[in-house]
Amino acid sequence: MRALVLAGGEGSRLRPITHTNAKQLIPVANKPILFYALEHFRDAGIREVGIVVGSTENEIRAAVGDGSRWGMEVTYIPQSAPLGLAHAVLISADFVRGEPFIMYLGDNVLLEGVTDFVRGFDEHHPNAQIFLAKVPEPERFGVAVLDGDRVVRLVEKPKEHISDLALVGVYLFDDTVLEAVAAIEPSARGELEITDAIQYLVDSGRNVRAEMVTGWWKDTGQPGDLLEANRMILSTMPGLIGGDVDEASTVEGAVVVDAGAKVLRSTLRGPSIIASGTLVEDSIVGPNAAIYTDCTIRKSEISDSVVMEQCTIAGVGPISESILGKGVEVVRSSGKNGGSHIIAGDQSHIEVG
Repeated sequence: MRALVLAGGEGSRLRPITHTNAKQLIPVANKPILFYALEHFRDAGIREVGIVVGSTENEIRAAVGDGSRWGMEVTYIPQSAPLGLAHAVLISADFVRGEPFIMYLGDNVLLEGVTDFVRGFDEHHPNAQIFLAKVPEPERFGVAVLDGDRVVRLVEKPKEHISDLALVGVYLFDDTVLEAVAAIEPSARGELEITDAIQYLVDSGRNVRAEMVTGWWKDTGQPGDLLEANRMILSTMPGLIGGDVDEASTVEGAVVVDAGAKVLRSTLRGPSIIASGTLVEDSIVGPNAAIYTDCTIRKSEISDSVVMEQCTIAGVGPISESILGKGVEVVRSSGKNGGSHIIAGDQSHIEVG
């Protein structure tokens, strides 16, 4: 089996963070989102991976390389514009043809991995296998209508409520999907929808199998989703102190301090993670804080946040439910210092208070 990762989306709902960052490379619990997918493929025994890339191709190539760090071979497939998930399959036909493949949306986080999904496909041999989860906002997703466990209808981002069963961003196909993506027409929004392609398979009498996702899953398309994914992954991590935490500091709960990080006269509340090269001084960090590499946090308080590399937070807090891009500086201005929720793109300078 091969894998196809879709990483060509521009992430408009995560701006300003995605003005200068590929959304699939935003770190969650201090690891780029895309890397979780690659680890899932490795654990499922998949060694050939195609990555569909768009305007952020160079950034993704630089981060992933040839795939050898995961023991796999990566092929990059350029997509001229984000013209739909089925379009991504269409342009990847030469890569996927001849073997079943798993298609994975590169900004999704699936805590349970994909090994059991691949095993189920191998056992049942359907033409397509889709995965569903109940969601409170089905209008944001492609949804499925079932008759028992049989798929009878799929609709992309329905305007009217027809189902609360959303398609999780993981699909398994055989070569029959190539016929389907070549046969369908663009939707009203000008895209080739994967829901239309799967509906084509259903209407053609193909075997389309549906399975409910029992574990935690999140499409990280919006800031709140990203923070929820950060909380969830942090909650699964055991504490490990590999860096320098002085005797005047306190560690509460499961906290990861990577080698090369330094913590002085501070309180760390788990679950949280602090990456190499970061200095935390006279501060409170956590719970649910992910602080990436080479940051400085001094005389501040931050929780429930994602902080990317080379950020400086000085004299402010409490900061919560925030996402800081690369090289962001948050400092205290004159006046009373209150709580803050911040979404800031790379190299921003913010004065709080």
